[in-house]
Amino acid sequence: MKTGETRTLKNRTIQCEVDEYDRLEESLFKVYQTSTVEDIKDRVIWGDIWKVAAYLPEAFADLLILDPPYNHSKDFNGRQFKKQNADDYAQWFDDLLVLLKPVLKPQATVYVCSDWKTSIIIGPILDRHFRIRNRITWERDKGRGARRNWKNNSEDVWFCTINENYYFDISSVKMKRKVIAPYRSDGVPKDWTESEDGNFRITFPSNLWTDITVPFWSMPENTDHPTQKPEKLVAKLILASSPPDGLVFDPFLGSGTSAVVARKLGRQFCGIEIDRQFCCWGLKRLEMAQLNSRIQGYDEGVFWERNSLGSKAKILHQSTTQGEMLL
Repeated sequence: MKTGETRTLKNRTIQCEVDEYDRLEESLFKVYQTSTVEDIKDRVIWGDIWKVAAYLPEAFADLLILDPPYNHSKDFNGRQFKKQNADDYAQWFDDLLVLLKPVLKPQATVYVCSDWKTSIIIGPILDRHFRIRNRITWERDKGRGARRNWKNNSEDVWFCTINENYYFDISSVKMKRKVIAPYRSDGVPKDWTESEDGNFRITFPSNLWTDITVPFWSMPENTDHPTQKPEKLVAKLILASSPPDGLVFDPFLGSGTSAVVARKLGRQFCGIEIDRQFCCWGLKRLEMAQLNSRIQGYDEGVFWERNSLGSKAKILHQSTTQGEMLL
């Protein structure tokens, strides 16, 4: 959003007033010496991962969510990340993994976000450092059309582990889908249920996710961060791949999504972010999560298809705006 631009009344984008920045900054953790797990647990660290990593404890993270700058030229609140040639970006990314591997527990899981072009570069590097289990592709509901190409409307999340001993709870990330052509056996629904909201089936999730909504102005999780990930997307990663008492680590925290979702789901967290403003947005969202732990699209222990609602969600949020109710 441009400075001085007036937001509409329905715009729910999270902002901080000047005095809030001063108050929230006092809660930021700054690392100048070797830290313990207790020092960094449930903290937002204001700093540069390339400098902070040397002071982090070893083997503390159950889950690493890595959302580094993709190989594009991008403005992060005045900090410029410049597109590099493939070899230079590959070296940068390899150095990053070497930096981060010591913080992982032996049974830890690693998820790495990228787009299709960046995936071509980082795939072989991930394969050298970890055991690649899968590559999730999720459909963005936004995308810029192209006259001489297909619209770029998806991103990847690489699923990696250190070894064969890793945590994965598929039962916690099942999907609730509408049944278009319900099949009955002897008059009884087969593998689906009838309800006042319609006919639904609980299914196992695949590596193709089409139920994700990118945060936008009328959603209560939205910020002005240029590459904010949806809470629903991160919730799937955390539920599937971190135990209930696990610690989620995000070295490029941005506006705080992984920390916020970890708190909402009862996990511990540690996030590092170099930008003061982004840090404060994350801290404000963490305060908000104390009062409301709802994750859009996740209700009664299942993930709903985009733009669908459970009866409980309808009752609890019937007075909300249409934008907030999109799941």
